[in-house]
Amino acid sequence: MEKDNTIPTVGGGDDAAAPEGSRKGRRNASRDGARRGPDDNRQREQSEWEEKIIQVRRVTKVVKGGKKLSFRAVVAVGNGKGQVGVGVGKAAEVISAIQKGVVDARKSLVKVPLVGTSIPHQITGKQGSSRILLKPAAKGTGVIAGGAARAILELAGVGDVLSKSLGSRAPLNVARATIDGLSELRTFEEAARLRGISIRQMFA
Repeated sequence: MEKDNTIPTVGGGDDAAAPEGSRKGRRNASRDGARRGPDDNRQREQSEWEEKIIQVRRVTKVVKGGKKLSFRAVVAVGNGKGQVGVGVGKAAEVISAIQKGVVDARKSLVKVPLVGTSIPHQITGKQGSSRILLKPAAKGTGVIAGGAARAILELAGVGDVLSKSLGSRAPLNVARATIDGLSELRTFEEAARLRGISIRQMFA
């Protein structure tokens, strides 16, 4: 009888080469993941921030020799988690004005304390001749506001609130009045801490 002189290999030739290839693939994948990691994180950070254009106007400036035309953009920026800001940008082109407005808005972010989906208490924001009243609302009420105030409240993450404009309705002043009101909000814990008393003593 003829004997088979072939030596059996564990897993075969193809399987033996597989671990090396898989190791190389894992190394390459880890390198690619390390390279793509920071970019993905940056994209996620950028995706958290939302921008809304409140107003774009064409303005003129009288200079020696005539009038200079430019655009003014009022932009609101927020992450929907209690941070929001308003900025103004001016440029000869609309896109440049919006970009400047976004940069200005991110420099002036305010922290908004939230109680569930509403604000902790009633507040009146003021800016120039504009005044806006903000009142907490029950869950499911929605954002009862219009114009600039609605855009800012939505970007701040407020889901239920009542508002009423009591003065001038100029979009820029209303936006800044809303930011002024949101920046003055305080939770019960913060108010008790500032007064140096407990929450029970504050309600007593």
